[in-house]
This record gives sequence, C-alpha cells and structure tokens, in this order.
Amino acid sequence: MGRKQAQRELDLADEITKLDKKGIVHSIRTNKDLDEAPGAYKNIDLVMENQQDLVGILVTLNPLAVIKG
Repeated sequence: MGRKQAQRELDLADEITKLDKKGIVHSIRTNKDLDEAPGAYKNIDLVMENQQDLVGILVTLNPLAVIKG
C-alpha cells in the first residue's frame, strides 16, 4: 500500500504489538511511521507463490529491525 494509505488504514497499536511480539527492534512511534510497518507491505509468501514459475526460494530471511530514518 502507499504511504498515505498505510498511515490512514493501519492501526498504530496493532503494528507495534506485532513487532514487539516477534522481538523486532523498531522505531515506529507515530502514524507517520506506519508506511514502514510490516502491514504496509504485500504478503511475501503469497508473492513468492504467485511467482514460483519464475523464481526458486533458496533462503528465507527474517527481519531484525524496522528503522525509519
């Protein structure tokens, strides 16, 4: 989703809770930071599934931090 859409549609408390539960370091403190929240991005599993005829998964990475700066 776009930056403004993320700021309008995502819930700040929910996004912070999701990151905290996963132990991801983040700097999300206000609605202006929501454009970098995980909820603003497409589901990577679905994206990769839709592209399986073009790509092969070699490794899966997990986020360690979300820092907007």
